[in-house]
Amino acid sequence: MKAVVAIGTQWGDEGKAKIIDFLTKESDIVVRYQGGANAGHTVVVGDQKYIFHLIPSGILHKDKICVIGNGLVLDPIQLIKEINDLEEKGIEVRNRLIISDSLHLILPYHKALDSAMEELRDNKIGTTNRGIGPCYADKCLRIGIRAGDILDQNLLAEKISLVLKFKNLQLKKVYQKSVFTEKEIFDLLDKFRVELGDLIQNSSYFLSQSIQAEKRVLLEGAQGFALDIDHGTYPYVTSSNPTIGGALLGSGLNASDISEVIGITKAYVTRVGEGPFPTYEDGPSGQLLQQKGGEFGATTGRPRRCGWFDLQLLKQAKRINGLTRLALTKIDVLSGLDKIKVAIGYEINGKKVEAPSNHNFYQVKPVYEELPGWSEDLTLCKSYQDLPSQAKDYIKFIQEQAEVKISIVSVGPGREQTFLLE
Repeated sequence: MKAVVAIGTQWGDEGKAKIIDFLTKESDIVVRYQGGANAGHTVVVGDQKYIFHLIPSGILHKDKICVIGNGLVLDPIQLIKEINDLEEKGIEVRNRLIISDSLHLILPYHKALDSAMEELRDNKIGTTNRGIGPCYADKCLRIGIRAGDILDQNLLAEKISLVLKFKNLQLKKVYQKSVFTEKEIFDLLDKFRVELGDLIQNSSYFLSQSIQAEKRVLLEGAQGFALDIDHGTYPYVTSSNPTIGGALLGSGLNASDISEVIGITKAYVTRVGEGPFPTYEDGPSGQLLQQKGGEFGATTGRPRRCGWFDLQLLKQAKRINGLTRLALTKIDVLSGLDKIKVAIGYEINGKKVEAPSNHNFYQVKPVYEELPGWSEDLTLCKSYQDLPSQAKDYIKFIQEQAEVKISIVSVGPGREQTFLLE
């Protein structure tokens, strides 16, 4: 057995949690490999909605092990809350969750710095102010506090003392903000140790051993490939790598451990926050997609901009991540449109551009092809055969143009509204 990686192919919000939940049925272990509590993954089971920020959405399957990998930055208070909320709903978590000893911890000074930095920007990034970027920065500066550090109280006290010399100086002198005491940071982390210290272990070793034991491992990313800090529309990106490289780094697995890379793509495109968006539709069609698709952030509640499907974006995702197949979500939202646009290419100043550079992405104009829409409600469809011919044609068009097979289709938010294509 080898590992399967599931990656968002747009600017996030592609329905990853729902597809992860579907794929978990054929997995033994589910791993979240990057990001932090800035991501919100939603799964609907019956009349119950679950929103995950840190715990892999595979936790809803009672016989699965879930791993919070070393590539994450983890807010201890958020994790404790998330576990308590799930356990109140009858979901057993603590006996099935592993926390990497190498992941970095988000602390109150990270959130304070995140907010202070955004205040000073003329062009806002659209950060969630969850402390993600400042925590990843500390990781690179080699002053971060990792989960394993809380198990050695003397080491932890030394690390807190060191990092607060830098952080309090920044907060007080640069941003004129309140500072933090060593005691309040230590007490917070000591609570985390008491509550969840037993779950901390060397997760990369555990995953390697699991692969050797022929366990089925599923790697779950947050956000989407186009928000990758290296390959996305910088600076309007996240602070980590949702792409295939991030999956390897954030789990400790190696390239030979991977058997499949599944791209998760929505039947239209959305973007939350700032940044370029070539197929953005600000007219009635875009408003229809936003309202019908419920396009509001699970973490922030912010409305998402909506637009037409972008084949060029999908092709870039395929090239960078080595996609082997696709899962298509929210095709039901397109019902009721007479015509559906699909961007088949890009132009800048009337000239075709295959792969625009980051600096000129704002100048891109999409080249559209129009496909006939359909009026039928797709949410009751149980198989590909149940879909109207125009919806089937839409699916065929995307996979033929992208040259990647669509093997999974979702036609609604419920767990039962996902099916395989034969």
